[in-house]
Formats: sequence, structure tokens, C-alpha cells
Amino acid sequence: MQWTVVVPLKALARAKSRLSDTAADGLRPALALAFAQDTVAAVLSCAAVRDVAVVTDDPLAARELAALGARVVADEPAGGLNAALAHGAAVVRGARSGAAVAALNADLPSLRPLELARVLDAAAEFPRAFLPDAAGIGTTLLAAGPGRELLPAFGTDSRARHRASGAVEIALDEVDSVRQDVDTGNDLRAALALGVGPRTAAAAARLLIPEQPADLPAD
Repeated sequence: MQWTVVVPLKALARAKSRLSDTAADGLRPALALAFAQDTVAAVLSCAAVRDVAVVTDDPLAARELAALGARVVADEPAGGLNAALAHGAAVVRGARSGAAVAALNADLPSLRPLELARVLDAAAEFPRAFLPDAAGIGTTLLAAGPGRELLPAFGTDSRARHRASGAVEIALDEVDSVRQDVDTGNDLRAALALGVGPRTAAAAARLLIPEQPADLPAD
């Protein structure tokens, strides 16, 4: 099964506020864009993926992600994450009614195409399926096969909410890169330990505090 992956991305100026203890206000937009670029690049390299639709109203993100090969869909509902995902899925299926659609977080900078393919292949066995995040509370991927509504319920306790909605939880080992989203400084350190894409690596390098010069000896 070939999937269309829908990736939502809020305005970069408002993205990743929970990284404020790690990245200054002026650096967070670039970091959020780097996460999204590395995520989308990895998705486009996945053999199980037909195409990518990014739902965003941020002009810079739209331009940069389109340059990678993603289709950009305007966030017309402007009603938050789940509304954006439902809209993106509807636009995709407006063009191809039988499309298999998967919603994926935009903050998976460690994403590996082979691991994503394993998750999507597992999802193809069910009408709807989801993958919990590394913390075991949220969701990084929600998939709906042809003819099935996506019914996204991302946000607080989304793992429980997706399970309650009838989606099957995907139980796979060794797909850490698909689980490791980045909301906090600790998440970023975990992603860096897994290995991140080149854009995130470059952006994260700017967060390092330079060593202070040694004190000069007194005369």
C-alpha cells in the first residue's frame, strides 16, 4: 500500500514554545523549520510513501517544504491541529478518493525512512491504526486505510483517545525514530542521541553555549 502522509505545521513564530528552556525565542522558529524539513525529507525517501501534503499557513515553511517536494495545503480551517489534519486528509481524498492517508508529526528530526515503512506496513493491516510517542502518552502517527475516516484526536492524552476511537495501537520494536517527537529540551537531547537530519543538526549546533575563556592570571 502506498500512503499519502499529511504533516501539519503551525506558524513558525508560535512553534515549539516548550523549548524555551533550551532555545531562545529567536532560535525556535529556525529549529521548528529544521525539524519539519528533516521530517519531510525522510518521509519523501520512504518506499511506502506516495506523496506528502503539508498543512500550513507559514509562508517560509511552505516555500522550504515545497522545495523538498511536498504539496502545500493552506490551513483554511485555522482551527488547530486536528482541524488542519482533517482538512488535509479531505483535500488529498478530494483528488484521490481511495487514498490511504497517514497523519504524522512535523517534529521527528531523527526519522528514518525504513522505520517509517515498517510502521506504515503494519498500519496497512488495520482500518485505522496509530503509533504512540516515546513518552507513551501522545501519538506521532495515525493512519487510515482507503475508505476510512482519519478522525484525528491529537493533543493531550492522544494515545488513550485514539485507542478509544477504535484505532489499533501499532506494537513494533526498533522504530524509535518514528516515536521520538521533540517538544522539550529532554526530547531534543533524545533525538540528538538517536541521530538527527542535517538541518536539525545545524540548527541545534547554534544552541551550544561557547566555552568561557579562562581567566587571565593576575599581574
